Amino acid sequence: MGDTAAAAPARRFGRICVFCGSNSGNRPVFGDAALELGQGLVTRGIDLVYGGGSVGLMGLIAQTVLDGGCRVLGVIPRALMPLEISGASVGEVKIVSDMHERKAEMARQSDAFIALPGGYGTMEELLEMITWSQLGIHDKPVGLLNVDGYYDPLLALFDKGAAEGFIKADCRQIIVSAPTAHELLTKMEQYTRSHLEVASRTSWEMTELGYGKAAEEES
Repeated sequence: MGDTAAAAPARRFGRICVFCGSNSGNRPVFGDAALELGQGLVTRGIDLVYGGGSVGLMGLIAQTVLDGGCRVLGVIPRALMPLEISGASVGEVKIVSDMHERKAEMARQSDAFIALPGGYGTMEELLEMITWSQLGIHDKPVGLLNVDGYYDPLLALFDKGAAEGFIKADCRQIIVSAPTAHELLTKMEQYTRSHLEVASRTSWEMTELGYGKAAEEES
């Protein structure tokens, strides 16, 4: 006899990587957004991969996801541990040697990427994942949580780049943005790649990037 209980809906994402600041920002709206995103992940049963810090927006979303019963994996360079971990770490922490290895490991461990508000580091991580998608290194959704218009200037720059011929129109569609966590997660679940990658994923030497080969061997 079959089970009488209805089957749970299939999840598109098992783990999402969230890039965000080790600071909290100057307004409560940013912390509220981190809490909302963390709660959204928990509601969907999605584990978190993040930068490993216990302070700022990083610590806030990590604690929210962990308290909600989902797994948390932090990836942090050894040099940043005194700066970004205050007191006990949150969830499992993997220590790596440098920033390049950090990004590669976070990407390898994740099914999608989201950027909360943050500074140079958050934006650099976001842009690298967009670039890797454009190049064909991965085909995972890349989301931008545009809290209270924080990223409006960056989105306008992307539009300017497309208008001036530096960003192809189909590649402008790589980034998925929304003002709320619920809307962003829904749009990412519905995302279908529409751009043509520069080179196929199989043509990249993934060992040079520290990304891809290990994931294939583990699957």
